[in-house]
Amino acid sequence: MASAVAACNSAAAPEKKKKKNVETSLELAKVVQRPLGGSIRLPASLAAYQKVSIYPRINGFVQKIMVDRGSKVKKGQVLLVLEAPEVTQQYYAAQSKYIQATAMFASSKDNYERTLATSAEPGTISPHDLELSRARMLADSALMNSEKATFKAQEVNLSYLTVTAPFDGVITERNIHPGALVGPDTKVDDKPMLLLEQEDKLRLVLQVPEMYSAQLAESATVSFEVNALRGKTFTGKITRQAGTLNDRYRSEAVEIDVENPDRVLKAGMYAEVVLPLKGSAQALLVPSSAVVTSTERKYVIVVKDHYTHWVDVEEGNHHNDSTEVFGQLHAGDKVVMQANDEIKEGIKVP
Repeated sequence: MASAVAACNSAAAPEKKKKKNVETSLELAKVVQRPLGGSIRLPASLAAYQKVSIYPRINGFVQKIMVDRGSKVKKGQVLLVLEAPEVTQQYYAAQSKYIQATAMFASSKDNYERTLATSAEPGTISPHDLELSRARMLADSALMNSEKATFKAQEVNLSYLTVTAPFDGVITERNIHPGALVGPDTKVDDKPMLLLEQEDKLRLVLQVPEMYSAQLAESATVSFEVNALRGKTFTGKITRQAGTLNDRYRSEAVEIDVENPDRVLKAGMYAEVVLPLKGSAQALLVPSSAVVTSTERKYVIVVKDHYTHWVDVEEGNHHNDSTEVFGQLHAGDKVVMQANDEIKEGIKVP
């Protein structure tokens, strides 16, 4: 019985060795090191270039509203006027005190200058009287500056009664009506009085995954389509990059300025962006057909010293029939072009 087993083993051994040395004709391609430019499609959303919620700075009643939802406004245009009699009274009271303090300072200054001129004649003015005159002038000067500061503060408060547009835009929300009492402490559901947005220029905001964030070309032109406007393609340029990755999603925020003079695009629309990539300088290029993907691994088949070797890789950009790969490869290595999992490790290649 033992001799029979030995006979079987001796017969199987040459057959196994023969399988390892079967010569197979395979088409090979050389590994090249250079960046592979490509593109990816990412979701994005449009946002107003500038957007501001307008809240009341002081308490008052709404006297006039010059705009409504959809009104186009210019920078500096009056949007609404508030009425607050106590603020107006405080302003005029502060103004009167400032005028009075200015007159007192002018009088004391004149008196000091006259006293100083007279004291030039020896024996006419005592040093004590001269010092008192000077001290009175300095005190009146300090009082005048104090009243001036109060007056300017009341002047600013009075200006808050007239609300103007900080930039050109469109009123997209209105939550007040004439006669309403508004103020910092009288907000209703935390809603602003008005919402102003700039619509002739928009921001296209998207999140770029970590593996692509270093491949963005500065000021690159991108194209995008909007779900609500099928069949139309729009363009813009990469304007801003966050420079850091979001901790939760591991992505970088990128903004693209989009000119919108006809207001065809609207803030809040969803878009699909074709983002150009410049590729990685460390990437190695192989034909796309050279990469084998199985349930357990992703690899290329390298032919070295006439034998096949599986080398694990990670994929990068794809363009036409080329693919970026990262792994234990070197420029000049030869890989099987039409690779598949039937080409085993260690097969001899002529």
